[in-house]
Amino acid sequence: MINHGVVFTLKSDSVLSLEAFLTEALKLKKIDGLMDFQIVRETSPKNKFEFGLFMKFKNPKTYQYYNNHPDHVSFVQNIWIPNVEDFMEIDYEKIL
Repeated sequence: MINHGVVFTLKSDSVLSLEAFLTEALKLKKIDGLMDFQIVRETSPKNKFEFGLFMKFKNPKTYQYYNNHPDHVSFVQNIWIPNVEDFMEIDYEKIL
C-alpha cells in the first residue's frame, strides 16, 4: 500500500477561498484507485503547515495512475500552484 500525503499552507492572497480550494480538492476523490481520502487541519504549533491531504493507494501502479490522471494534473496546475504558498509531500509504503 502507498500512503500519500501533502501538507500545505495557502497563500495569504490566494485566488480561492479556503472553502473553494477544499471543494476542488474533494473532486480528486473520484479518481479510480484512490482510497481513504482525508482533508485535515493542523492542530499543533510545532508544524508550520496549516492543512493536509492524505490518501492511500493499493499499490504503486494505482498511485502512478492517480498522479498522471488528467483531473489530478489539472488540479495541480490550475488550483494548487496558484494558491499554495508552501508544502511538503510525503509518500511511503508500510514495511511492517
